[in-house]
Amino acid sequence: MSTHKVKRITVRELGDGKVENSNRKESPWLCTPASVFPDFRDRIPDYFGRHSLVIVEIETDTGIVGVGSCGTANAGIKAVIDQHFAPLILGEDPFKVELLWSKMYRSSARFGRRGVAISAISGIDIALWDIMGKALGVPVYDLLGGRSKEQVQVYASRLYALKDLDQLADEARGYVKEGFTMLKQRFGFGPADGVKGMKGNIALIKAVREAVGDEIEVAADAYMGWDLEYAIKMERELRPYGLKWIEEALMPHDVDGYSRLCALSQTQISHGEHSYTRWDFQEIIDKKAAHILQPDVNRVGGITEARKIWAMAAAKDLPVVPHGNDLHNLHLVFSQINTPFTEYFPNVWDGANTHFWDIYEGNPVQKGGHISLSTEPGLGYKLKESAVEKILLERS
Repeated sequence: MSTHKVKRITVRELGDGKVENSNRKESPWLCTPASVFPDFRDRIPDYFGRHSLVIVEIETDTGIVGVGSCGTANAGIKAVIDQHFAPLILGEDPFKVELLWSKMYRSSARFGRRGVAISAISGIDIALWDIMGKALGVPVYDLLGGRSKEQVQVYASRLYALKDLDQLADEARGYVKEGFTMLKQRFGFGPADGVKGMKGNIALIKAVREAVGDEIEVAADAYMGWDLEYAIKMERELRPYGLKWIEEALMPHDVDGYSRLCALSQTQISHGEHSYTRWDFQEIIDKKAAHILQPDVNRVGGITEARKIWAMAAAKDLPVVPHGNDLHNLHLVFSQINTPFTEYFPNVWDGANTHFWDIYEGNPVQKGGHISLSTEPGLGYKLKESAVEKILLERS
């Protein structure tokens, strides 16, 4: 039992979902679950709504402040935390993460188990782990078993679909010049685009492959925008280009479809970014529905739940490559054996997957396609208060 008690929980909503593409010659796009609707087909990168990021700050009676974030684009999170979870956490020992997680999960079973409620639990849990590390004066990875590697290979996760394939090829070559040996791009077309769209996807992959050569690993993301029949056909057509994996080909609920796709595919199939808790991942693992698991710690239930998912995957020798390079993911990446590489969003394009660059100090910067973690206690984040306040003012 620690000598710390939770004194205050503050939830701040940041962002309004606006995306600025001023440094792009043409608006990029990708297929999404809503690409079946004509008025959604060219939106980038998604339909986030008003709140693109929710920050949770938990202060103890000893003056320690832990910082966590919740899964993006969930406007209901603040109300769930303020009205439902905060009363369960206030006055409690922040070191009792297993007990507190179970209290939150079981008390929200009638309306939670996925989505907003689990994202809310995630932000609270991450902040509690930040508190523990700061209280003990150690990085969170030391609480998770210690650092298992000094550096980790990262893949450049950008390369949205562009109409100008020469521009896309130049962008890919630019990442290789920076030292990346692995890249991920986005597919631009789905079933609603027909055969012409399939040819468009192939053209996107071909442009990048020809630009970077055969020694650079290339993966591609369908962002839940395909169906099973389309995914089977696309995978067969894309085999000559040697993709490292195809990501999120189907909606996350279609675990049986993923199982069928994995059985037929010669390309690795990955997903999990939009799956929640150990129970979602247990089904994926049991049905052999993924070759690579891709949870995001601020969606699956926080670090307390994520370490169970990593362990379940280790029991089946499955790699876990989390979504995003936020520090809440990286402490698991660096402490667990079964993460051979991880995602990295370059800080090159304001408005899409750069929130952690915008509001946090302490993010590791890639060098030669690899990153290392600092020895700062806790997660190692420091909020840029001026940036946070600016975003809050802009939203209001």
